[in-house]
Amino acid sequence: MACFWISGKGPLKGKVTVNGSKNAVLPIMAASLLTDGSCMLEDVPGLEDVHVMCELLEHFGCMLRRKNKSLHINNNRVRPAPAPYDLVRKMRASFLVMGPMLTRFGRVKISLPGGCAIGTRPIDLHLKGLAAMGADITLGHGYIEARAEKLTGGMVYLDFPSVGATENIMMAASLADGLTTIENAAEEPEVIDLANFINSMGGHVRGAGTDTVRIEGVKELKGCSHTIIPDRIEAGTFMVAAAITGGDITLANVICEHLRPVEAKLRETGVMIDRTEEGLRVHGSGCRPVNLKTLPHPGFPTDMQAPMMALMCTLPGISMITETVFENRFMHVSELKRLGARITIEGRSAIVEGVGRLQGAEVKATDLRAGAALILAGLAADGVTRVMDIHHIERGYEGIEEKLRSLGAEIERRPCLGHEKAGWSLKA
Repeated sequence: MACFWISGKGPLKGKVTVNGSKNAVLPIMAASLLTDGSCMLEDVPGLEDVHVMCELLEHFGCMLRRKNKSLHINNNRVRPAPAPYDLVRKMRASFLVMGPMLTRFGRVKISLPGGCAIGTRPIDLHLKGLAAMGADITLGHGYIEARAEKLTGGMVYLDFPSVGATENIMMAASLADGLTTIENAAEEPEVIDLANFINSMGGHVRGAGTDTVRIEGVKELKGCSHTIIPDRIEAGTFMVAAAITGGDITLANVICEHLRPVEAKLRETGVMIDRTEEGLRVHGSGCRPVNLKTLPHPGFPTDMQAPMMALMCTLPGISMITETVFENRFMHVSELKRLGARITIEGRSAIVEGVGRLQGAEVKATDLRAGAALILAGLAADGVTRVMDIHHIERGYEGIEEKLRSLGAEIERRPCLGHEKAGWSLKA
């Protein structure tokens, strides 16, 4: 079992290139099932979640060929086989194959999904949308089965602007008869990227990026080529890395508009951010506390809540975070406390009293973004920090230790045991 060993060294400096978006590539891979042609995806990150989605597509009969950052998907032998528990349990995004498989084949059977334990994240909104288009849905023995001779367009109002539900309904509607309208739809950039992909295949999706999305179903979709948008959460994580170490990092391959909520909060702390020809330059350290509330896009992203909390631990004064998206997304608090953080939880709010320098310790990544927060905290801690259960982190960050080392960080991926022989010590 591997861990990340981190020694807080000082300011990080240099340039880093952001990978393609995890949260964009997974639904786009699922959407490739809408055609019996071939799709070529570019800037595909080499993440564990991508590997799991590849396994799931191959289970359905897709033929995949990967070379560097390119992924070729041939779907002319796809069949509607049940999606097994041992694959779907690993990643919640696996459930996104439901819409494409149902609308293309008229039936789909899939295990209930897994993923990070950050909240209940019910799938009722997905099912509500599919039912509104005529799907007959049954649940039993840990599986969901949906059938429809032919989906028909309908009106779907989402009680919450769920990204996954918006994407699943949008994909299902792309081959349905007539017009489907999704009201209170998610507005995230990843939804726009999926709509652009479907339209590149010949679909008719309008309004993506607003709260009302309209999809006019077509008879068939064709293969296409598509480049995945940059990962705004990875970019935001490196922005915080610059802030928490008082560094100077330039981010290449970013879409600045996607980063506006994170940029605004970092500016509030006193961090300097410049948009340059190379990308986005983040330099300086935060010197003022800040309050934030997570909200659906264009609000502050819940995926950046944990990294920002790590930064707040080093800022003088009192900061506060209110989490409104997921009800169980403060599991990293107890781990940050092991590093010397002072955090009090009151309902859905966390009150953070800055302590300046943190202290290295053994900590455990409880989920993907919590793991990223612990790495950031370790970069700002005295002594050595050992982050365990890094499989969570590797679900969403490709080669994060290599990128951090290129910026001057002292971080290694090593076995959890035997650190004495390797020259590491958990003593400051």
